[in-house]
Amino acid sequence: MKYRKLGRTNFEVSETGYGAWGIGASQWLGGTDRESLEALRRAIELGLNFIDTALAYGNGHSEQLTGQVVRDAGRRIYVATKVPPKNLLWPARPGIPIAEVFPYDYILRSAERSLKNLGVEPIDLLQLHVWNPEWIGNDDWRRAFEELKKSGKVRAVGISINDHQPDSALEIIETGLIDTVQVIYNVFDQSPER
Repeated sequence: MKYRKLGRTNFEVSETGYGAWGIGASQWLGGTDRESLEALRRAIELGLNFIDTALAYGNGHSEQLTGQVVRDAGRRIYVATKVPPKNLLWPARPGIPIAEVFPYDYILRSAERSLKNLGVEPIDLLQLHVWNPEWIGNDDWRRAFEELKKSGKVRAVGISINDHQPDSALEIIETGLIDTVQVIYNVFDQSPER
């Protein structure tokens, strides 16, 4: 396994991460919790140390399974999770204000739910599950991220951008306000390389 620094963090993560959407038991069906736990444990045995999950994956079920494996791993495993959009719209829509998607209190409450589901503290990386560059000047998400980092509940923050819109993150990267940007990049879709 090869490792590299993740974004602006000091996390040395495996270049291959585990996308835990499929273990949420509500969208990608067919696997059991036992099989999901076995797959996570085997990935860790092979050197993987980065798991990406989200509160929206099975309404926290993926986070619960991830947390169980991380607590039992016996070594450092980094976990990224995401705050779902309050309006439940994927991807983010132009013209919808951030107050309807990621209000300050909602971000804090979502982080608390994720902490409870994972059973680990702090969260290594908390991301907004969708992003619209129109929101960059709003203070709610900034204040929430600052509060979570200051309180020690979150180590790093970032965004997960809309499908196939890597340019939508360029302005926020330049601000230095976030540590990471998540794009769709996997064995099937490697278009972000362009």
